[in-house]
Amino acid sequence: MKRRSLGLAGSFFIGLGLLTAAFAAPASSQTDPSFVLTGTAANFDSYFPSYLANGYFSTMTSPRGTEPNMGYMVAFMDYAKDDIARPAAIPGWSEIDYNQGGGWLNSTRLAKEIFTDYAQTLDMHEGTLSTRYRFVYANKSTDVKVSTFVSQDAQHLAATRLSITPQFDGSVQITFPIRLWSEYQPRFPIAKMTGDEMIAAVIASGQNLDNKPVPTPDRSAVWYRGMTRVLSSDGDAKDLTLWLDGRAEQGLSMAEAAAISLPKDLVIESAKLEKGSNRLSLNITAKVQKGHTYDFTKYVALTRQNWGGDAKDALSMAKAARQIGFDKLLAAHQTAWHELWKSDIVIEGDAKVQQAVHSDLYYLLSNSTSGTAWPMGACALTPGYAGHAFWDSDSWVFPALLLLHPERAKPIVMFRARTMQPARDRAKQYGVKGTMYPWEADPETGVDYTPHFAYGVFREIHVNADIAIAQWQYYLATGDDAWLKQYGWPVIREIAEFWTSRVTYDKAHDRYEIHHVTSPDEAYDDVPNDSFTNAAARKALTIAIEAAKKVGATPEPQWSDIVAKMYIPFDEKEQRHLDFDASVPHDKITWMGSSLVWLMYPNLDLPMSPQVRRNNFDFQLHELKVHGDDPNEMMMVMLAVGAAQLGDAKTAGEWIHRNLVGFLKPPFNVRTETVANNAGYILATSAGFVQSFVYGLSGLRIDDKGLTEAYAPALPPEWKSLTLKNIHFRGRRYDIRIDHAADGKAKLVRKEL
Repeated sequence: MKRRSLGLAGSFFIGLGLLTAAFAAPASSQTDPSFVLTGTAANFDSYFPSYLANGYFSTMTSPRGTEPNMGYMVAFMDYAKDDIARPAAIPGWSEIDYNQGGGWLNSTRLAKEIFTDYAQTLDMHEGTLSTRYRFVYANKSTDVKVSTFVSQDAQHLAATRLSITPQFDGSVQITFPIRLWSEYQPRFPIAKMTGDEMIAAVIASGQNLDNKPVPTPDRSAVWYRGMTRVLSSDGDAKDLTLWLDGRAEQGLSMAEAAAISLPKDLVIESAKLEKGSNRLSLNITAKVQKGHTYDFTKYVALTRQNWGGDAKDALSMAKAARQIGFDKLLAAHQTAWHELWKSDIVIEGDAKVQQAVHSDLYYLLSNSTSGTAWPMGACALTPGYAGHAFWDSDSWVFPALLLLHPERAKPIVMFRARTMQPARDRAKQYGVKGTMYPWEADPETGVDYTPHFAYGVFREIHVNADIAIAQWQYYLATGDDAWLKQYGWPVIREIAEFWTSRVTYDKAHDRYEIHHVTSPDEAYDDVPNDSFTNAAARKALTIAIEAAKKVGATPEPQWSDIVAKMYIPFDEKEQRHLDFDASVPHDKITWMGSSLVWLMYPNLDLPMSPQVRRNNFDFQLHELKVHGDDPNEMMMVMLAVGAAQLGDAKTAGEWIHRNLVGFLKPPFNVRTETVANNAGYILATSAGFVQSFVYGLSGLRIDDKGLTEAYAPALPPEWKSLTLKNIHFRGRRYDIRIDHAADGKAKLVRKEL
């Protein structure tokens, strides 16, 4: 696993940031509006926090732009006794507070008469958050501007700048804290609790898991933050610096440092270091003049064990960043984002969908790394779903990034190669062979941390096929034979061994079956012959046969036999697939209604006739109406893809628009899992929405023949065109454009770059 270290490497990366900045193109004067999301005072009561991140660490956003915000670091986990592994909140780094006399900015209530002319803008093309307003309080007013970014260029760095223009003469106070969080309470022994016990404990604590109005989080009682304990901390009021060393609860070490830059013409009355139980801070008192603008900048550097050094190293980086200066660091950061946006999805004729695509790509890029072996948590760099790696990484996020940003997709498959040993150990635990990857894997260790209350999903074993499919997709998309032999093939082979030991041969019907599984429609637990699972297992074994040939190995003979005789339940009368064995009633109210449309998912794409495909789709729609409740957004994605496969561009467009209704929380298009719940930052659905275009409307599939047009392209009637820009495939790059031909049908044209 390649991770930059500090010391000599640290000075190298600072130098690299400076070099990049020196040659950075100036930021564009006006960003394409589809990259811009803006909050106003109307959002004060419904503000759903977004985040700024670079894949390595994050900070949440807040309305004032200056509040103490939670932040998280990649795969930096808390391992408290009897709890599941969960992301440890790092000391909050983005906070700055201001007192013009009469009260502190961050403690003053949010009201439009206090924060006048308010606007907060997330510029996704630049990767910046900008906030402006006039702070009117205690018979004084100050024009405030705040700019914050987490560097996409120098991965350990971030900066935030507070610009104030007081409308008075006098003294003001400005503080630059590093916020030291206390442990979240109450913590529950979730590693041991049943579902009923957990719910009872949550209720006893005065909380509940009911859906709540935006922006109140409704799952924080379970998906709460972990703890970082500060081991040592200090600062220097003369040098305007702060630093600390910490450690996640029973986990890895980390370090954080800040270097402050003050305006050169500022008249400083005092500068003091504050060390308390809840914060480490530099506190400044200064004289200001009416109408004069003062810029205060906080440069921050973060490291963690296996990705950097201690507080001394972090402090060196923060001070070097201060020496470089805000503008140059920002320019390098913007240039790095501009480079990422060279690969894009461009829609002509639908501004709302275009903006949604850009916000989903922004969140995917903000949470992905390059050159590492870390996966992406289901809810990004937040504590949602405890930061664990699900099949979401392999089947949802990975394909969305693979053609647009293969270097950012690769860490997901590398994570599975890196964590084979825990998967082997788990296979032995359950009496099967090969590797048995967990439903919820710790993103650092790969160890199983599925909550006890959800342990029924240990039977949701399709994850072991999803992983093999992703490994093979990476090989097909890159043609990297050396990678396949060293990394991909071992993962694929041992997953094939798992399936060989997990199937059951039914001699009476001369077929292979898989019993005791959980369907993707998870209310159906412990069922036989889930169609999605059986189909995915068959594909994983087919892949193993092909991969063996590529690396010069001999496939196990049983693999071909299982592939030929794998049972996938089918209703001959209705000419459609069944969700699972006909012996199990299909009668529960779930958030999917059925999982048949998942057989059309691009990763799997089970071969079937057009009529069967239509019948499956129609059954899915019927069951969603009859047995669906508060549908998971994954279903909206799949219906868009399914309609495109059926050649129904109009319906595909309607389901794409359905993805915009209720799921995108204001003001920054944060996706929630369903319309009603506020468990936010679901990267799988952002990735699924992206797949609607890359594989759905395009009809493209990655297979042995190349990037194949498996289905006719589909373009919603009101759209002018859809372009997949700068697609990467086997060392070549393409623009792929879909528009309407003279006969009204959609046509696809590839242009090699």
